[in-house]
Parts: sequence; structure tokens; C-alpha cells
Amino acid sequence: MSAQTADGGAVIHPRWVRITHWINAVAIIVMILSGWRIYNASPLFEDFDFPNEITLGGWLAGALQWHFAAMWLLVINGIVYVTLGILTGRFRRKFLPIRPGEVAADIKAALTFKLAHEDLSVYNAVQKLLYLGVILCGVIVVLSGLAIWKPVQLQELTALFGGYDIARYVHFFAMAAIVGFLLVHVALALLVPKSLRAMIAGK
Repeated sequence: MSAQTADGGAVIHPRWVRITHWINAVAIIVMILSGWRIYNASPLFEDFDFPNEITLGGWLAGALQWHFAAMWLLVINGIVYVTLGILTGRFRRKFLPIRPGEVAADIKAALTFKLAHEDLSVYNAVQKLLYLGVILCGVIVVLSGLAIWKPVQLQELTALFGGYDIARYVHFFAMAAIVGFLLVHVALALLVPKSLRAMIAGK
């Protein structure tokens, strides 16, 4: 049974979920934009960089300051989110189980614009997979970032990623996966406005 708000509406997202969600959103966006400026200082791919107009920090040192500040915000907030998600049982209720057959069926329904969004309190199989996937990418992007930042002090972690150079590629592609998730996430929020209202008001 869903909890009720003071005016009788069903609570879809409790307050702690909404607060951590929006803090994560800000931290991730700051990290992405500043990370693009850091990438431009030493590109991984020839003839590819990000337009300065969509980067943050102005120059390398400024971008690094923004990046590290947002990193600690993301790490602390992420620990709070994951801990509460596990302790309250929300992760188990919302994200599990994930069945391949259901994922395939929901992808087909989404591609034919027949995926239902009637009950916002229940995630479909694709949502479950994407949310767990972006949490995993968040962990990878932080750990690979630490391996790049302190390759000598954290040499065991850097070695786990296959060395400094490979850690940079891991970091880049984890970032790209998160950006891809954000694009899909925002698009779906615009297509289903009540989901955005629920993340703001909780019901």
C-alpha cells in the first residue's frame, strides 16, 4: 500500500529520493560539463573535442576545481541514496527482479509507442535496467576518475582498470553512457510530464 500525503495523494517518491535525485542531477551535470573541458586539454580521440561553449570552468584549472567539487558532492550524495535505497527496501521493490523476456517486450512496446505509463509507482523492465545501469556507471566513473587523478597513490585501483591510459578510456565511456541515460531520461520526462511532477512534488 502506498503512503499518503497530507492532501490524500499517494506518495510515489519519498522526500529523501527527491532530494538526492536533484542533488545528483546538479552534481552530474557539473561533472560532465567540467569533464568535457578537462578532456579538451588532452583529447583521447584525434580531431574530436567538445565546443568550449558547452564546457564549464573556462580553463583547465578552473574545470578541475568544478570537477572535484562536484565529485565529492556526487560521492556523498550517492552513498546516502544507495544506503537508504537498500535499507528501506526501495531498491528491491523498484528494481528487482529484471527478467530478459520482460526487457525485450518493453523495448518492443517502447519502439512502437505502446509502453504504458499509467502507474508511476511501478517501474517497467527497461526502467529497472537503465536505473541500475546508471548507478553502476556512476560507481565506475568515480572509481576510474580517482584512478586517473591519483595514479601513484592509488596505483592498485589504477592497475585494476588496466593502467592510467585505459582508465581514461573507461572514464570517458562511462561518462558517455551517463550522458546517453540523461538524454533518454529527460526525453521521457518531457513525454510523460506527470513523472516530472512526481519527482518534484512526490505524488
